[in-house]
Amino acid sequence: MCLDIGIAVCGPNEALVISGMFQGGKPTFINGGRAIVCPCIQTVQRIPLNTMTLEVHSPRVYTSQGVPISVVGTAQVKINGSSEEMLAYAAEQFGGKPVDQILKICLETMEGHQRAIMGNMSVEEIYRDRKTFSKKVFEVASVDLHNMGIAVISYTLKDVRDEVGYLASLGQARTAQVKRDALIGEAEARKDATIAEALAEEQRMESKLVNDTEIARSKRDFELKKAIYDTEVNTAKAEAEMAYSLQAAKVQAKIKEEEMQVKVVERMQNIAIQEQEIMRREKELDSKVRKPAEAEKYRLEKIAEAERQKVVLEAEAEAEATALRGEAEAYAIEVKAKAEAEQMAKKADAWKEYKEAALVDMMLKVLPKVAAEVAGPLSETNKITMVATGDGPIGASRVTNEVLDIMGSLPDTVKKMTGVDITTRMARA
Repeated sequence: MCLDIGIAVCGPNEALVISGMFQGGKPTFINGGRAIVCPCIQTVQRIPLNTMTLEVHSPRVYTSQGVPISVVGTAQVKINGSSEEMLAYAAEQFGGKPVDQILKICLETMEGHQRAIMGNMSVEEIYRDRKTFSKKVFEVASVDLHNMGIAVISYTLKDVRDEVGYLASLGQARTAQVKRDALIGEAEARKDATIAEALAEEQRMESKLVNDTEIARSKRDFELKKAIYDTEVNTAKAEAEMAYSLQAAKVQAKIKEEEMQVKVVERMQNIAIQEQEIMRREKELDSKVRKPAEAEKYRLEKIAEAERQKVVLEAEAEAEATALRGEAEAYAIEVKAKAEAEQMAKKADAWKEYKEAALVDMMLKVLPKVAAEVAGPLSETNKITMVATGDGPIGASRVTNEVLDIMGSLPDTVKKMTGVDITTRMARA
C-alpha cells in the first residue's frame, strides 16, 4: 500500500536526501544513519560520499609559447558530507545520477581547468615548477567544483610529455651545460687539488720542522723537568725520612699525652669519688651532728628566750617592787625627815637654851663612834709589822699610843671647826 511506512538506512560513506511532505519545504540530509520514510508522499535519494580518484589527461595542449605538450594529472575529489550547504548543491546537481556520471562531470571540469592553466604557462614553468602548476589547477578547480557540492582533496601533476622533442632539446642543452660545468669543475678540481697538494706538502714539511723542533724542545724540557723532579724526589725522600722521625716523635708524644690524659681521668675519677665521700660525710655529719646541734641550738635558744622572758619579767617585777620600795622608803624618809626635823627643831630649841652643854653632850656621844671608826681598820688587820727607830715605845703599845694620839687631836679639830673648846668645857663640867 502507498501508506506503508518504511525505514531507510545509509552507511557512513553515503548520505540520504529525503524530500516531500513533512520536510518544511526543503529536503532533509542524513549522514550514516536511518530515517522513517513514507513512500507515497516522500522521496529518498542516496548520494555517495566516497573519495573519487580522477586521472586527468590533457593531450596536445599549446602552452603560452605555442609548444604542444601532453599532461597527466591525478586528483582526489569527494562530495562534502559535513556541510549541509554542499550536500544541497550535490543533491541538486547529482540527484538520481550514478557514480560514473558524477566522475565524468568532475573529470571534464578538472580537464578544462588543467588545459586553461597549461595555456597560460610556458613549458619550462610547467616542467620545472610543477608545484606552482598543481597549486593553480587546484585553486581554480576547487571554486567550480564547490558550487557542485564537491571538494577537491588533492591534485598532483603526474606526467609531462611532448611529441616535437622540445623537452628532449631542453634536456640536451641542460645536459651539455651540465657536461661543460662538469669539465670546468673537473679542471678546477684538478687545479685546486694540485694547489692543495702543494700546500699540503708545504704544510707537511713545515709541520715536520715544527714537530722536530717541538720534539727537541720537549726533550730538553723533559731533561730539565727530570732533573727538577729528581731533585724534588730526593728532597721528598729526605723530608719523608725527617717526617717519619718527626711523626714517630709526635706519636710518642701523643702516647704520653694519652697516658697523661688517662692519669688525669683517673685523678678526676678519684676526685669525684672523694667529692662523693665528702658529700656522704657531710650528709652524715649533717644528720648526726649538724641537725642535732641545730636542734640543741634551737632548744637552747628557746630556753634562753624563756630565761630572757623570765629575767625580763623578774626585772619588771623587781623594778616594780623597787619602785614600790622606793616609794615606801621615800615615804619613810619623808616621815623620818619630818621626825628628825621636829627633833632637830627641838634640839635647836634646846641648844638655844643649852648651847655649850648640848655641844659637849653631842661631842661626847660622837667621840666613841670616831674612836671606833679609827680603830676599825686595825680590827680587820690580820698582821701588823712595826718598824721602830729605837726611841719611844715598841710593840702593841705603840699602836695604842698612835690611836690615842689621833683621839687626842680631835678636840683641836672640833675647836677649829665649831669654835668650841671641848677640853675646857669638860674641865668646867
